[in-house]
Amino acid sequence: MKIQNGSMEESQACQVDAGAPEWLTIARSEVGVAQYPDGESNPRITEYHHDTNIRGYDDKASWCSSFVNWSLVQAGIAGTGSALARSWLEWGKTLDTPELGCIAILSRDDPSGWKGHVGFFLRADEEYIYLLGGNQLGKVCENGYPLASLLGYRWPEV
Repeated sequence: MKIQNGSMEESQACQVDAGAPEWLTIARSEVGVAQYPDGESNPRITEYHHDTNIRGYDDKASWCSSFVNWSLVQAGIAGTGSALARSWLEWGKTLDTPELGCIAILSRDDPSGWKGHVGFFLRADEEYIYLLGGNQLGKVCENGYPLASLLGYRWPEV
């Protein structure tokens, strides 16, 4: 998957937009949390896995969905409990138009396969969707992905 690095400076990414949902504010407070080199594991990322079906795994396991689950749980909202990004396609309510902080689900490699990526929607342009998420370039950050990889937007049913 081609990635557009649209990262903000970490200090900018931590700024909270007025009206941002609580889970997005929580997620932004984690910007900069990163995987450790081989042979080590970041305990914070292991903590993200605690709210999924891969509890106890280290930071080498895919953790984008774990991060989304963790962020929502911190805001008092149950996530999917799954480490699979595409599990979010069956969660919450579908949005036809994205809202700041909604969950965006993307395909990875084969659009009809099981691999994916998930993060919190920030904005989009003609080519890219920009997400705040975990396991983006090995850390929590903002990053851009091709709009063509978008599978859907979801919002919590509260």
